[in-house]
Amino acid sequence: MSKLFEPITLGELTLENRIVIAPMCQYSSDEGKATAWHHAHLGQLSFSGAGLLILEATAVEAAGRISAEDLGLWDDATEAAMKDLITGLRANSKMPLGLQLGHAGRKASCAAPWNGGAQIPQSAGGWQTVAPSAIAFTEGTEAPEAMSLARIDELKKAYVETVRRADRLGLDLLELHGAHGYLLHQFLSPLSNQRTDQYGGSLENRMRLLLEIFQEIRAEFPAEKPIGVRISATDWVEGGWDLEQSIELAKALDKLGCSYIHVSSGGLSPQQKIAVGPNYQVPFADGIKRYVNMPVIAVGLITEPEQAEAIIGTGQADMIALARGILYNPRWPWHAAAKLGAKVSAPKQYWRSEPHGLKGLFHSE
Repeated sequence: MSKLFEPITLGELTLENRIVIAPMCQYSSDEGKATAWHHAHLGQLSFSGAGLLILEATAVEAAGRISAEDLGLWDDATEAAMKDLITGLRANSKMPLGLQLGHAGRKASCAAPWNGGAQIPQSAGGWQTVAPSAIAFTEGTEAPEAMSLARIDELKKAYVETVRRADRLGLDLLELHGAHGYLLHQFLSPLSNQRTDQYGGSLENRMRLLLEIFQEIRAEFPAEKPIGVRISATDWVEGGWDLEQSIELAKALDKLGCSYIHVSSGGLSPQQKIAVGPNYQVPFADGIKRYVNMPVIAVGLITEPEQAEAIIGTGQADMIALARGILYNPRWPWHAAAKLGAKVSAPKQYWRSEPHGLKGLFHSE
């Protein structure tokens, strides 16, 4: 039997297979509110047969958006729009739904990628960004405001309030975004964190904020529902965050009852030098998995079913996540099941699409 299509349990949530749809920013919201695009985009992915769908990075406060078009969950209006979205998804799919909690920090106030992605200064309609230290992401852009202890307390409250809203919405899972150079990653890396208080300096201090926020949201979200963390295992820059430090963070999260760790890399510095190729991030997941009990998700140029099967089958990771690959092929799990001799969920309206010779591929959700 295919290892990729074996069930796995996170907390009390059982996924029918090991395929996760990773959070993917769409830059298509209206003042943080989900739009018709999200209904269409997530609707098709919810028919894919993956074990879990995690909604895109969702800002816990307006200042935490990467762009003005980012999804948010910080007030009644954004909650109402997300409620409509989730209600629609639930009406047609039983796929578990997760939400990634995000804050862009110094990488906020930017244009959408198709508009160049550059930071928008306050004089042109942008906003003041925040970070652990007043160090700009790139030369020539506005420096962020170094966060005071009072501002850090406000941030924690924003995460907790967003989690309360997520719980009201009935989401099955939460993922704390500590990767890709966004705010919590900025606190982790010595390249962006040059504080001299309890949140800077030593590894213990640089990990402090992420661990404190994890504990606070874990206490707020129902105990039976999983909360995982996404990290960048390395900055790909000498003297920055690296795998050794990531292992220590993963061990600390494991002790706190983290449900899984989702291992990506990069995004913190323009100086990063990434050797991109198939499975290029899988060794990081494998390296962390040796030190923790919680499940580990691998991601990064995993494009072929046999490739994903080998990652799970050899024990390099417990799950694999797809992002760009499933945008390109929204039925990737169907095709993987066909290649690996497994069965996959599909809406009954699509059962007649089973190719000749693959009868029995689909089962009901």
